[in-house]
Amino acid sequence: MWQEERRQRLRALLATFGGVSVDRVTEEFGVSRETVRRDLLEMELDGELKRVRGGAIAQSEPHEPPYAERQAVRQREKRQIAATAARLVTAGQTVMLDAGSTTATLAERLAQLRGLTIITNSVDVASRIAMSEAVQDRSNRIVLIGGRFATQPHATFGANAINEIMRYTADLAFLSPFGLDALAGATSYDPDEAEIARAMVACSKKTILLADHSKLGVVSRVSYCSVSALDTIVLDQAAQEHAEIAKLKAADAALLFAQKRIN
Repeated sequence: MWQEERRQRLRALLATFGGVSVDRVTEEFGVSRETVRRDLLEMELDGELKRVRGGAIAQSEPHEPPYAERQAVRQREKRQIAATAARLVTAGQTVMLDAGSTTATLAERLAQLRGLTIITNSVDVASRIAMSEAVQDRSNRIVLIGGRFATQPHATFGANAINEIMRYTADLAFLSPFGLDALAGATSYDPDEAEIARAMVACSKKTILLADHSKLGVVSRVSYCSVSALDTIVLDQAAQEHAEIAKLKAADAALLFAQKRIN
């Protein structure tokens, strides 16, 4: 049984019973206790459950770790996704990026292109492009949206930020959701982040979602974009084994899987 299949079945058990025991999972899945413990540990680190003696219990709702923690996990997958997503951008385009750890990784790639206008509410995104050695030579323009400042992540939100976004029309919007589900679409843990993403979708000709496998099948508090409204979903290689992929394909989602090799 694939790891992601085990995780999906663990999520189902947690949703139904509120908790699972290591003994029960070992017997039902036909795997070792060490394998179950490792799965539970990794899912706890991802905020999906809380381990207790002899098993695990469900979190009351999906929890988003601090931005610094999100930056530190699955870096290889994010770099693969960013390298693939950057190939969708053409020199001279206007591009919107929201405040996510994956979009921040993409920013480093976009800094290598020429003549872009980058519109973002993320200080991290703006800084990564501005500090690139290539930015001065390549005439990239950075627009940091104003608004109410927050520190998790360092970004602007609120009505002023949304109003400023609405002044622009972008060729592409790159968004990094908390979760992606075939029915619920792209979702966010924070309502303010969801409103920013929704405004960027409305002001862009094409919307591209960046999601590693850990976000598949996850539904958080606020839905901001349906699957049918997404032009492309860029995923990592591990996502191909996820059960949610079949549902996304059934919903006619345009899926693009990143290559393992990063150029």
